[in-house]
Parts: sequence; structure tokens; C-alpha cells
Amino acid sequence: MTSLEQAVAAFEPRLPVAVALSGGADSTALLLACTRRWPGELRALHVHHGLQAAADDFEAHCRALCGRLSVPLMVKRVDARHASGESPEDAARRSRYAALAGMAGEAGVQDIALGHHADDQVETLLLALSRGAGLAGLSAMPAQALRGGLRYHRPLLHLPGSEIRDWLQGQGEAWIEDPSNADSRYTRNRIRGVVLPALEQAFPQFRATFARSAAHAAQAQALLVELAEQDLAAIDVPPAIEALQRLSRPRQANVLRHWLLRTHGCTPSAAQLEELLEQIDACRTRGHRLHIKVGGGFVHRSGAVLDWYNDGPSLKPLR
Repeated sequence: MTSLEQAVAAFEPRLPVAVALSGGADSTALLLACTRRWPGELRALHVHHGLQAAADDFEAHCRALCGRLSVPLMVKRVDARHASGESPEDAARRSRYAALAGMAGEAGVQDIALGHHADDQVETLLLALSRGAGLAGLSAMPAQALRGGLRYHRPLLHLPGSEIRDWLQGQGEAWIEDPSNADSRYTRNRIRGVVLPALEQAFPQFRATFARSAAHAAQAQALLVELAEQDLAAIDVPPAIEALQRLSRPRQANVLRHWLLRTHGCTPSAAQLEELLEQIDACRTRGHRLHIKVGGGFVHRSGAVLDWYNDGPSLKPLR
């Protein structure tokens, strides 16, 4: 049994299970291996982003593949164009997950398998490092995650991309190459084409060691969330300013990030959080005014507590 087949053998989703099928090598291999393990229990979900001419070729490949494997296929066309100042990759990612969730509901599945592999994990970690991310970003992609009531799985996360392609070639199965993967304007592609080969030469085991570091970061992040929950329960919601001031500065930063994300779906930048901490420290008199832009809205003082608001429609709190 190959490493890929072992990975799928160890994968235990609730059935029926869906595979997010892009038409590329990774999701094609995942669908093929899962179909062999659970014949008749697979659904394929394809998101047509409409961002490039090759999108129709991806859909055609998915339809042909699923037809041969007798796997029901659902296709959702989305408008994944990004707004001004927004990352194209982030916009496409949000559209993709929204489309997958919608199709999963229609297909009656609760588990979705994604084809991300070890190279994707390294790229995610390096991108997080390049942006100065905290532990949440350095945790990279989890092997399993709950999102909107759906469970997402990445059973191939420990396998190099080359190994997946070698397995697929051994099965005599074709796939579609995304033309955008050769576009050096995208940071991920520059990492894939320049940085990963250099890492391979300097540190042959970098995939495993990077994954271990990401796992350590994820464990530490889980502890920070647990501490933030305890602190938030103590200072109340909305946060009481005097109770916040009794915490150490790192704990203030931790609980404020947690409060803003959990309650308002908002993440402060490092500069915004630093300014907020300075203002909280200075807020020692009843008349002290506090009003700071954070995310898409503002944190302000409301009597003895902090509050957050924006001028647009209210954000749905995260659960």
C-alpha cells in the first residue's frame, strides 16, 4: 500500500463524504483513492471561479472524471472577483468555501475532504511568516477543522505534492494544470518555484520539521484561546476597562483580540492593537475619551466599558 493509500485508509469521515474537486492533481488523486475505498459513498463538489479561460476546462475534466467513476458531481459558479484593496486569493478562498458549504447542504453531507498537501502547508507557513503573523497564522492549516457546521479534512496534508503526482501517474490518471500556477505575480507561486527547491537542497526534511513547528504553534494558540475565554469571563462582555487594566499587557492583548474576533468578527492590526492598549492604559479618569479605528469599525469607551461599532450593517458574531 502506498503512502497516499495509507493516508486515505486512515481517513475516517462520516459517510457520505464529499471531495472538493478542482480538477488539479491533488484533488483528482484524492477523489480516485476515496472512490476506491468508499464506492457509492462519494460526492464531488466543483467550484467554477470564472476567473480564467481555463475554468471551463477544469469543469469538463471534473465531469469526465466523475462520469467514469460514477461519482455524483455538483458544480457551483461563483463571482470570485476581488474588491479594490482586497487580496485576490482571499476573495477566491471566501467564495470557494461559501460555495462548498452551499453544495454540501444540498448534497446532504457533513464532511468535506480537501486535497491540500505538505507543500501547501509549507507555503501557508512561509506566507504567515512573511506577514509577521502571530500563532494563529503560524499554525497554518489544520488536518481537520469545523467551519459553519461542516467538518473539513485534509488527509494528504503530510504528503509532498510530487508524491501525489507520482501516484496519480502510476494509476494512468490525467489532471489539469492551473495556468495561474506559473504566474510569478502570486507570492505562493514564487515560493513554490524558488523557495521550496532551495529549502529542499538545504534542509531535505523541511516539510516534516515545518509541520512540527506549525503543530507546536497550533497547540500554543489553543492555550491562548483557553486563557482568553477565562479572562473574558472575568472582565465581562463588553470588557470592563478597570478589569482589563488589572491584567498584564500581553493578557490584555490576548483577550482583546479574542473579544473582537468572537463577538464582532473583527481582527485588529498590530498597530491598531498597540494603540488600543496605550489608550486603555491612559484611561484613568471618568472623562477620558477613547475612540480608535479597529478592523472595519471603531472601539470606543461607553461609560466603564469598551464597545465596538461600525457604520455599516452589523456583523454576525462568531460562534
